[in-house]
Amino acid sequence: MASLENDRFLRALLREPVDRTPLWMMRQAGRYLPEYREIRAEAGSFMSLCTNPELACEVTLQPLRRYAMDAAILFSDILTVPDALGLGLYFSEGEGPRFERPISTAAEINALDPARAASELGYVMDAVSLIRKELKGSIPLIGFAGSPWTLATYMVEGGSSKDFAKVKSLAFNEPELMHQLLSKLATSVAAYLSEQIHSGAQAVQIFDTWGGILSGNAYREFSLTLHGRDH
Repeated sequence: MASLENDRFLRALLREPVDRTPLWMMRQAGRYLPEYREIRAEAGSFMSLCTNPELACEVTLQPLRRYAMDAAILFSDILTVPDALGLGLYFSEGEGPRFERPISTAAEINALDPARAASELGYVMDAVSLIRKELKGSIPLIGFAGSPWTLATYMVEGGSSKDFAKVKSLAFNEPELMHQLLSKLATSVAAYLSEQIHSGAQAVQIFDTWGGILSGNAYREFSLTLHGRDH
């Protein structure tokens, strides 16, 4: 374990005794904070903020100047992975994330190159390295990625959805094709998280935002199942 002034979070993950429960927040970036809004305006767009390592570092550190958290959380977005895979991520006002080129055919799934998840996301790794440097050993840094299932829902639906009809149709009508997509995404996520760790993240987590749209059996098949040869 790296030497830290406050290693409470890492010790808790290792199930070692801690003096109190570590404190961190999933949305720690604090998009309501005035200092965040200033940086967001300076960036010009959400993606411009995510892809600028210096600004992403600043946004990561802002809440720590206000609150005594036990860990810092990388400022990024789970959809950077499908964007790196060539789907063309953009954010539409009032509609949330959207993709210019959603996945709809076997040929499009076959064309996905998992290696791009790491090779195209150097700006995330630069942000991780910069944040670790700026933290100066005070607290650990958490990296993250979306789960393969959650990423697949956005990629097939083309963005947010109310009924998830397209991704459910693929999963239940063409399960082999769905598993092929999930396998490629599992490889992508593993490579992406490995690069984050190599760049300095001391812990990583996986967000399965849309796991709850599946029944228990379907969740075990499409989300909990380990996809890919190396996982």
